Amino acid sequence: MHKPRWSYADLEEASIDCVIRSTWLAELHVPDGTVVRKCRPGGPWQRLLPGIVLLHNATPTQHQRIVAASLYAGEDSLLTGYAGLAAHGYSRWNSADVHILIPHARRRSSAGFVTIERSRRMPDPVRRGSVTCSPITRCIIDASRRMKSLGTCRSLLVEPIQRGDTSVEQLAVELAASSSTGSALPRSVLAELSEDAHSVAEIAAQKLYKRAGLPKMVHNIDICDGSGTFVARPDGWLDDVGLAWEIDSIRYHFSPTLHAQTLARRARMQRYGIVVVTHLPNQIRDEPEVVLADLRDNYRHATQRPRPPLRMREQGDPSPRPTELTDPSLA
Repeated sequence: MHKPRWSYADLEEASIDCVIRSTWLAELHVPDGTVVRKCRPGGPWQRLLPGIVLLHNATPTQHQRIVAASLYAGEDSLLTGYAGLAAHGYSRWNSADVHILIPHARRRSSAGFVTIERSRRMPDPVRRGSVTCSPITRCIIDASRRMKSLGTCRSLLVEPIQRGDTSVEQLAVELAASSSTGSALPRSVLAELSEDAHSVAEIAAQKLYKRAGLPKMVHNIDICDGSGTFVARPDGWLDDVGLAWEIDSIRYHFSPTLHAQTLARRARMQRYGIVVVTHLPNQIRDEPEVVLADLRDNYRHATQRPRPPLRMREQGDPSPRPTELTDPSLA
């Protein structure tokens, strides 16, 4: 009887968790006919995907499916979505399907349990065991764009924020850069979360400001010109020098309209001669000394130019007209 030129020990050593490419089998001198025969129904092996073989006939584990998908997609592929979340340690978000990113210039079709997505915006790879993943924030957004339930989407986005693996700001930036397909639910959830984040950040900002060594700041008060025309309602205001401190809401990432309103609001204040200092909620939290230095530097700058002829709206002044608060050029 002819002795085969390959051994099971060699195959297992070359495989990744018993998953192996057909090309590797050929390199190990396993004849194509042998592979076909062993992968037949009832045989000892099984073909998981085109060109990918599992060296046993039991139900593949989730890890084996992920390995198979990665081998099928190629070396420059990255796990994302539910499979990426599972690789990052979020096992409850496991899915039978495996979502894979490949560079847009490459051609590879989805097959079986693998969804291939060509991307012009490939993230930096993150190694997790034997597989390569997208960063956690990309995995979350890619998974959320395929959800149908608002409650489930909310749970998905909140959990990694609570665990400290990402932030509302990072998720908003990633969502803004991603495809608009399936973005409605995550946009809705992040809009909710951003309101909470902005409120918390304003409180943290007021507490941090006490360390600045600057004059007392007033908060959320209307600023008017000499004729009483509404100019702005900044988060913080230093009246002695005409300086506004804005804690930027991340909601502007969710639509071009909100972004335009934010820019128009800032430009309006600057046209009136206001020195505008802006920070994001995560800067208040993570870079307090940088924030304080920005405030001090801008305060010094504000003292070196004439104070603009503006005043805080006093009690008894007429309230601003609705258009003064809602017109994008005035907001």
